[in-house]
Amino acid sequence: MWKCSFVSASCFLVFFLVTPTIPFIEALSVDPINTTCKQCASKSIIFDYSFCLTSLQTVPVSHVTDVPGLAIIAMELALGNATATISTIESMLSGGAFDPFARQCLLDCLELYSDAVSVLEQSAAAFLEGQFDTANLLMSAVMEAAVTCEVGFSEKEGEVTPLTEENYDLFELSDIALCIINLLSLGLPSVIS
Repeated sequence: MWKCSFVSASCFLVFFLVTPTIPFIEALSVDPINTTCKQCASKSIIFDYSFCLTSLQTVPVSHVTDVPGLAIIAMELALGNATATISTIESMLSGGAFDPFARQCLLDCLELYSDAVSVLEQSAAAFLEGQFDTANLLMSAVMEAAVTCEVGFSEKEGEVTPLTEENYDLFELSDIALCIINLLSLGLPSVIS
């Protein structure tokens, strides 16, 4: 078996397509995206069913993959979000349009998102190795990074974060992956066949 020196979105997909899926996972019903998003929404009051459906449907391979594939896709989308957000923050910082408090918040968010990229890569690797508990813990850390970035701005009254959408998206994409990891770790019959 081959190894990637670093985990990237294309590496996830290639590895997933050429490596046998997790042994106990077989086929899913006709609409794995809808079924999975509904199951996740039924298990959490904060899970956004519409966001899940819309996000996963934008990736063409999601229509022909199984549930573990959907988890990888959600992690890839989260990785893309985190990477793009790093660029956004760097642009904001180089623009110099922020007061010292907001600038420090952006620097904190930059560090949080940089760490999130690494954690997402580790989570995907753990997931692909069947280490669901580790993947679960790491995805929770990514969700916490998004919340921490958002909350940092609220420490000063009247300060509005310029990253609300990015933070929300990272949180939700991570929640999709986390839910699927949890479903798979429980071996729920309605998910695995």
